[in-house]
Amino acid sequence: MRTFRTFLLALALGCVAACSPRDFLTRRLAADLISGNDTFSAPQVFWLRTGIVSNRDFSFPDTLVLQRRGWIIGTQQPKCPPGVDPPPCWDVVLSPAGVETFRPLLPAGPQTGNLAPIRVAHRELVEVTGISKVGNFAEVEFLWHWIPLNDVGSALYDSGVRYRSTVGFRSYDDGWRVITEPMKNGQPLDEALSGARPAP
Repeated sequence: MRTFRTFLLALALGCVAACSPRDFLTRRLAADLISGNDTFSAPQVFWLRTGIVSNRDFSFPDTLVLQRRGWIIGTQQPKCPPGVDPPPCWDVVLSPAGVETFRPLLPAGPQTGNLAPIRVAHRELVEVTGISKVGNFAEVEFLWHWIPLNDVGSALYDSGVRYRSTVGFRSYDDGWRVITEPMKNGQPLDEALSGARPAP
């Protein structure tokens, strides 16, 4: 009997040694893989647009936030230049407060054109709320929110709003991986994030 128990113990230890921690899709592993993914961890970039813009661009929600903060000023133009529509058009400039707010956030080097990229926020995973597995595929539901990086991020993104997303995972010979390309089974991470809705 003792020999049989010893055999079972050795067999169990052999199975554990042969398995990688990535072979078992736990909530902790799923959270680590999502958080460490380049798509999830990429900063959110806001494109600051100045110069002549269409009425659609001037009425865009993010632009309205900048107007309410007093960071940009728009002067209505008598007519729109070719290719810029719908009218009316606006000549957008930074206010003194806007210059003070945006200048430290602009990328180093000379700026060309009327668009400037500003890093304003990054995602933070709150929790994995569920895992559904079918064979070598799984769907992982998780909550995340934005963390503002500066005053502009705080104005545009509310860190108190949580978003719910579902992303596909696939098991390979070296363990589970987040699906990042369109596949028959599972939603890739970029689609899961872009299609996220505020969680109740």
